[in-house]
Amino acid sequence: MNAQEVIRSIEAEQLKTNLPDIYVGDTVKVGVIIQEGGKERTQPYEGVVIAKRNGGINETITVRRVFQGVGVERVFLVNSPRIDSIKVIRRGKVRRAKLYYLRGRVGKATRIKQRFDRAL
Repeated sequence: MNAQEVIRSIEAEQLKTNLPDIYVGDTVKVGVIIQEGGKERTQPYEGVVIAKRNGGINETITVRRVFQGVGVERVFLVNSPRIDSIKVIRRGKVRRAKLYYLRGRVGKATRIKQRFDRAL
């Protein structure tokens, strides 16, 4: 076995299998494991997926939400052990691979039409 095959086999063990199909434009709820002192808890982070990068073990999604009038974006490593769960709340109908234009929009202009042809 050469080095690339060894790396692929190690990565295959770390991949999560219980993830839903996530598309750009979807509204998702990401359960993030937070450590407070000696305890752990799951904190939900709900927002719109505005970008997806890479694939396989390095796959990331950028989730945007508006909190107290300020846009907050977080990049999540999908296969990270810090991610407890990812749940798709609603499917969005978009025509772009990256929705960075939402950064310049406020209020009702940030709405995305719902898509019904893909299952949740």
